[in-house]
Amino acid sequence: MQSGRNSLNLAYMKKIRNFCIIAHIDHGKSTLADRLLDITGSVTEREKQDQLLDTMDLERERGITIKSHAIQMDYTYKGEEYILNLIDTPGHVDFSYEVSRSIAACEGALLIVDAAQSIQAQTISNLYLALENDLEIIPVLNKIDLPSANPEEVTDDIVDLLGCNPEKIIHASGKTGFGVEDILTAVIERIPAPKGNPDESLQALVFDSVYNPFRGVETYFRVINGSIKKNQQIKFIATGKTYSADEVGTLKLSQVVKQEIKTGDVGYLITGIKDAREVKVGDTITDAKHPTTNAVEGFEDVKPMVFAGIYPVDTEDYEELRNSMEKLQLNDASLVFSPESSAALGFGFRCGFLGMLHMEIIQERLEREFNMTVITTVPNVSYHAFTRKYPNEPIIVNNPTDLPDPSGLERVEEPYIKATIITKSDFVGNVMSLCIEKRGLITNQTYLTTERVELTFDMPLAEIVFDFYDRLKTVSKGYASFDYHPIGMRTSKLVRVDILLNGQTVDALSALIHADNAHNIGKKMCVKLKELIPRQQFDIPIQAAIGAKIISRETIKALRKDVTAKCYGGDISRKRKLLEKQKKGKKRMRQVGNVEIPQQAFMAVLKLND
Repeated sequence: MQSGRNSLNLAYMKKIRNFCIIAHIDHGKSTLADRLLDITGSVTEREKQDQLLDTMDLERERGITIKSHAIQMDYTYKGEEYILNLIDTPGHVDFSYEVSRSIAACEGALLIVDAAQSIQAQTISNLYLALENDLEIIPVLNKIDLPSANPEEVTDDIVDLLGCNPEKIIHASGKTGFGVEDILTAVIERIPAPKGNPDESLQALVFDSVYNPFRGVETYFRVINGSIKKNQQIKFIATGKTYSADEVGTLKLSQVVKQEIKTGDVGYLITGIKDAREVKVGDTITDAKHPTTNAVEGFEDVKPMVFAGIYPVDTEDYEELRNSMEKLQLNDASLVFSPESSAALGFGFRCGFLGMLHMEIIQERLEREFNMTVITTVPNVSYHAFTRKYPNEPIIVNNPTDLPDPSGLERVEEPYIKATIITKSDFVGNVMSLCIEKRGLITNQTYLTTERVELTFDMPLAEIVFDFYDRLKTVSKGYASFDYHPIGMRTSKLVRVDILLNGQTVDALSALIHADNAHNIGKKMCVKLKELIPRQQFDIPIQAAIGAKIISRETIKALRKDVTAKCYGGDISRKRKLLEKQKKGKKRMRQVGNVEIPQQAFMAVLKLND
């Protein structure tokens, strides 16, 4: 009986194909996924729409995938039924950990390259992730129907990158549907069926989770060994918590409830968990009574890379902002926040994001989904400060105001990244100048073709947080693609630059800056603020300071009311008396006067080079 059940399980596994799609932003990944769903009959005419797997309005507008999605398709090939599990992945570097877990849940990957744009940096970094996981790579040349397509040249690029046979590259068009059946044939023939032992204890990899307001957290997983049944007692290894599997099923366009998800298959799990932080991407699910001894490798807690303060425009909306952030965190467990207060902005939150795109998305979602207008302070990264008293114990500095007193400071370390930039050979000089200006050190330069160059730099993460990506696109006329991964902490000569308005420190404008750039940036900040802060009835000095030393100053001149207008003729002493009286009033006004800082002043610091 057992052997019969085993052979049934093995026969079922042979019909499964788990694959993901690797592509750079805007290479047609979502459109091609739509065509795959059409041809396999996974969507009805009524359900059809562009970018079907991108569920957020933001994803559709920007043409990017923010949240990864999974969908199961049935396809008949040579008279046999196959189950194809497509695990869509986000393309942006901010979500690279999610991509790595989705890749770990697959046996194969479609490498999609735009026939007009050729290979980009993001594609290469995700391709290396796929190769590390021993995935079968199927190269697809997409958008070949475009007038600007250059299939021969791009085919040569792919052959150089993968070392594959040119005949193995599938020519396709997501727009017209050309070549999509060839892709499905290649998925079935080239991608191996999942391996695994149905008799072993349950071992399943969590590759995603979504929050459902009615049912709690829905966990998406891939079964590696064993199987998961409805009402089974299961345990999450990383958190050590045990739950009951209230519902399990497969992920078609809508969820399909099943009694059991077998070895090699992909499915969803509902356990009634209400807190998204209890389900961690990369965790292993196992049986609570007979747990597996080995967890799936590669699990790590997602670490925020960029920090910024988010404050309500009106201080009374603080509690409403807290509720909105908590609801957002249910959908996005990688968002971290803690309360903080600022003398200039009142009460708000210090938030940790995966990167600049993630920060923009959170800000946009707060405004769209919760009608919250917020002020975001200057983003910064997480530093390690070491004091002379405790030279081996790092103090984690997420906010410039947390930096210990410079007199007792031993050193400050900042996170570095390895940046990969692919650009046309005409723009190499411009890109190098920009990276060197941003304290980058060139480590490698490779000509992929005579036209395209791959440059590798070691750079401080803090330097790309501001306006790096926008300026890179400008100097390369849009032809550079950029990707990065962290390489650890390095000692840097950093100082805290404070901005003083009317003698008062505005803590929300403080920034940690490299000592060589401090004077230059301090001056630029003062000039920018002078343009943006409205004039008052009294002079407003704007100063940039390092500690007690003022490094730059600008003054916003007072709006002058002509108090002598009513005096015509008469003695000069009368005019002088009125001017003296005005002078005293101005002095008193300056002591008690408050300077209102407009919202755009906080974000203007990011655009100092405009």
